Amino acid sequence: MHCGKVNCTLLIFCLLFMSFTLKGQPGGKAFQFLEVTNSARVAALGGDVVALHDNNLDLPYHNPALLNHDMHHNLVLNYVNYFAGINYGYASAAANFRKGTLAGGIHYLNYGRFQGADENGMLTGTFRAADYSVNVMYSRPLDSLWNVGFTVKSIFSDLESYNSTAIAVDAGITYHNPSSRFTAGLVIRNAGWQVSTYYADGAHEPLPFQIALGISQSLAHAPLSFFVVADHLEKWDLKYETEADKEDQTDPFTGELTSESSFDAFIDGFMRHIIVGTEISLGEHIVLRGGYNYRRRQEMKIDTKPGMVGFSWGIGVKLSRFRISYGRPAYHLAGGGNYFSFSMNLDEFGKKF
Repeated sequence: MHCGKVNCTLLIFCLLFMSFTLKGQPGGKAFQFLEVTNSARVAALGGDVVALHDNNLDLPYHNPALLNHDMHHNLVLNYVNYFAGINYGYASAAANFRKGTLAGGIHYLNYGRFQGADENGMLTGTFRAADYSVNVMYSRPLDSLWNVGFTVKSIFSDLESYNSTAIAVDAGITYHNPSSRFTAGLVIRNAGWQVSTYYADGAHEPLPFQIALGISQSLAHAPLSFFVVADHLEKWDLKYETEADKEDQTDPFTGELTSESSFDAFIDGFMRHIIVGTEISLGEHIVLRGGYNYRRRQEMKIDTKPGMVGFSWGIGVKLSRFRISYGRPAYHLAGGGNYFSFSMNLDEFGKKF
């Protein structure tokens, strides 16, 4: 078969995509905090990035194959000011190790302090709730174009007097062609199991397993980059309907459900997997970012006043040896989260570590 490198890569990833069985998984899942975005850059790009070749140590959290030699001695600190006193963050550091790159990271989500009460309404004191994940990542190049990576996660959840632990693994692969400025990536996230349940003899809950595919393309003669992610490929139907939504679809005369056309339903189902983002470089020190998450908009918007729900924006600034980013996704008319990221390379301070 004869084709260009980019076309061959796209074909390979399409075949990988087609090989997965896309079926819905009923029931709830534990440790949903593993799916939240903690990076200001990724939050500004819509909430997920699978294929972005850079030296930003935030990226391997989403696909361990994005960990590369350029991240040697990089350090990143993230903080997210969320809703109702909830906050979470991430810290990571990396170093080259033999033929690959090794990194460690700590991800936490603090739900805040709560007032406890018994079944009679008597106050029992305050308690806290939080989730934690300690990640160890390793990646190495297969050749000049392909890279593979793995993450092992040790997960702990502490909700008042209820505790649970789990083990999970991420595995990813990326293709990066510098000459064409094209990158493609595939990642399997949170493949694992709940080691201990929240209470004795409790049922083991599934983890938020996910398969995602992404591509990115930078322009040769313009400071623009474009990113597309197709997430949750393990499940086709991501539509969430409330009882009110079902009532709106009921014919008032016949009582039967009215359905949209099969084409409209297919497009809606397809777009719920798609996240798009872009970056615009203003010189060497400032980057503007924007993104759009269709599923977030459909699930969180108010029909009478959708506003900018589903859209996101952010900015990255390089100040001397430091890189600072801010991201602001619009989750609802009530507001959105504030994402802050700080990164640096220790070798840039003159002393080789």
